[in-house]
Amino acid sequence: MAVINYKSRVADKMLNDRLEEVGAVLIQGPKWCGKTTTAQRVSGSQVLMANPETMRRSRQLAQSDMSLLLAGNTPRLFDEWQSIPDLWDSIRFEVDQRQEKGQFILTGSAVPYREEDEDDKRINHSGAGRYAWLRMRPMSLWESGESTGEVSLRALFDGQTKIAGQCKWGLQDIAFMLCRGGWPDAISRNERVALRTPFNYLDAIAESDISRVDNTMRNPARVRRLLRSLARHQGTQANMSVIRADMVANDDASLSESTIASYLTALENIFVVEDMSAWSTNLRSKTAIRTSRTRYFVDPSVAVAALNIAPADLINDLETFGLLFETMAMRDLRVYAESFDAKVCHYRDKDALECDAVVEMRNGRYGLVEIKLGGTYSIEEAQRSLNKLHKKIDTDKAGEPAFRMVLTATGMYAYALKDGTLVVPIGCLKP
Repeated sequence: MAVINYKSRVADKMLNDRLEEVGAVLIQGPKWCGKTTTAQRVSGSQVLMANPETMRRSRQLAQSDMSLLLAGNTPRLFDEWQSIPDLWDSIRFEVDQRQEKGQFILTGSAVPYREEDEDDKRINHSGAGRYAWLRMRPMSLWESGESTGEVSLRALFDGQTKIAGQCKWGLQDIAFMLCRGGWPDAISRNERVALRTPFNYLDAIAESDISRVDNTMRNPARVRRLLRSLARHQGTQANMSVIRADMVANDDASLSESTIASYLTALENIFVVEDMSAWSTNLRSKTAIRTSRTRYFVDPSVAVAALNIAPADLINDLETFGLLFETMAMRDLRVYAESFDAKVCHYRDKDALECDAVVEMRNGRYGLVEIKLGGTYSIEEAQRSLNKLHKKIDTDKAGEPAFRMVLTATGMYAYALKDGTLVVPIGCLKP
C-alpha cells in the first residue's frame, strides 16, 4: 500500500502560484480531502476554526475588532472560514490596504451563507483582483504514489505523443483503490480502515453536513436514498424526474422534484457532487449536441458507500465497475487538467455518439478521451468512437485534437495504436 506524500499534491504548486499572483487564495473542496494540510505547509500563522474554542474566540474578536483577527504572520490561514462570513469582505478590504500579494489563505468545505439574508443566503463571492480560487479534490493516483506518471497529460498537448509506460496494477487492485477513494487519511491505513473511510464520510454527509451547510434540517434517510440514486446514475444525464422515480419506491410518494433539487444543491455546496458540463465545438454537420450536465460524485468511493458494496462486488459486476471507474478517471483527469488551467467536459449528441471526456485548454486546444476497464474489444470500440467523433469535428475551425486517448483501468503497457490513438492505463498517467 502506498505511503502518502503530501509533497506530490498537485494543489501545492497551484497554491504557491496563486499566492504570487493575488492577495488572498480561497481553497474549496470536500471535507477530508487535505485542504488544511496543504494550506498549513505554506502558512505563516493559522486560525483553525475546526476547534470550537478557537471559533468562539474568533467570532468574538471579529465582532469587536476584525483587524486584530487579521493580524499575524503571512500568509495567514483561516480554516473553515465560512464560520465567520464577514471575513470575506474584511480580507478583501485588507488586501486593498496592504497592496501586497500572498497575505491570506482561506479554506472551506462548504459554500457559506448569511442567516440574516433569507432572500440570498449564498455570499456574493466578489473579489476580482484580490482573491484567487483553488479547487481541491480527493487525491489522484499520481498524488497517492499509485501511478508511475510515465505519461503526462500536459505533455500530450505539447506534442509528446510517443508514449511508453508500464502499469503494475490488475483489476483487483483498481477495485480496491476505487472503493477506498482518494481520501488522504485512508491511503496510508490498513485495508479494513481504508475501506471503511468512505462509509464514515457518507454518514457525516447524511447525518450532519448536508443540514449544517445552510441550517436546514434534512432527513438523513432521504439523503441516503438520494445518494444511492445518484450512485446508480453516475456518468449519465439522469434528470430530476428519473431520480425522483428512483427514490419514491422507498420514500413518500409526495416527494417533489423541488425538494430533491434543494437536497442536490446542498450536496453541491459541500462539494460532494460535481457534475460535468457539455463540450460545444464546431461540427461539420448540424448535429444537435446534448447540453445536459453529466452526474458525478467528487470521488468514486462515495458511490461505493451509497451502494454499500466492496471490491469483490465490483469484480463480480463489471458493468457497475465500469461506471464507477469512469468516476474515478474523471476525478484524476480533473485534478491533472486543472494543474495547467484546462477543464474537462463531456460530449453527447442526438445520434448517440459519445465521448466520455474532452480535455480543453484555455486556448481552445483539446484532447478526446474514452474511458474503459480494458480488454481488446472495448479498446477497439473506444478507438472507433473516437475516430467517428474526430471526423464529425470541423477541424478547420476547431483544430485537430491534440490526442485521442483510451484511458483504461487495466493493461500492462501504455502505447499508441497504428492510427495514433493512445492506450493509457490510469496507473501510468500524471498531470
